[in-house]
Amino acid sequence: MDPYGDYRRKVLSPLDKKDMPEKMIAVTDEEAAKEVEEAAAIAAEDPFVGDPPLVEHLTDLRKQLIKSVVVFVTFFIGVFATVNLWFPVVTRGHELIVLGPMEVVVFYMSISTALAFGLSLPFLCHFLWQFVKPGLHPKEKQFLSLYSPVMFLLFLAGLAFGYFVVNPLSYRFLISLGAMNFTVMVSAQEYAKFLLMTTMPIGLLFELPIVALFLAAIGVLTADTLRKVRKWSYLILAVVSALITPPDFVSQLIVLIPMILLYEASIFIVLYTERRNVAVQE
Repeated sequence: MDPYGDYRRKVLSPLDKKDMPEKMIAVTDEEAAKEVEEAAAIAAEDPFVGDPPLVEHLTDLRKQLIKSVVVFVTFFIGVFATVNLWFPVVTRGHELIVLGPMEVVVFYMSISTALAFGLSLPFLCHFLWQFVKPGLHPKEKQFLSLYSPVMFLLFLAGLAFGYFVVNPLSYRFLISLGAMNFTVMVSAQEYAKFLLMTTMPIGLLFELPIVALFLAAIGVLTADTLRKVRKWSYLILAVVSALITPPDFVSQLIVLIPMILLYEASIFIVLYTERRNVAVQE
């Protein structure tokens, strides 16, 4: 009899083992070994077990932020120092006016900031990846490492579409519309706002297929869901295109058409991924 349950304790001292039968000692040792193996298996399956403390995370974040700032400032200084080289490319030869000496500085600063951000974007994404990589699951690591180049290329495609298509067409339309009744003089500051409005948001919107593919990969979105909400999605895309483009129908339509095509491409990509996963499981 063991009224106090001493022999069922998981942690036993050497004195306890002296009074225990050999078979019971062997059973106790086996249980302890099994617990160690189970703990090791859980630690191997869960990537978050044994994570570094918060101080190490903050230190790593600080390092990545410092490197990002250094890269961005370096590109900013380089772009700002070579203003005469890129100025004709940005202005497209349009005659701009300035309403004060500070507007010249504001124009150069805003355009230099946008160009420096675009040039440093690959480095910023790499630094962000280095920070979040240790805390991701294997599937998330595989997804991001595989599609990160595609995300960057889609962003560049969106910028190019805005710069070569949306910006010139909408600019000519608005200037010709105003020239009917007004003497149109475009200030440098307003042109900078117009240029950024017709390029940067479109670059972000071109990431729609990757966003849909990521949501499908984690089980949040399916191809059937995208089909069912197609009408509402078109309405949302129309509202978004109206918000990020100049207030004219031509610009909104130019942006809306590729957004609809990208949405349909997202449905096809998600459907293809689902069929491939089913084939692999079978």
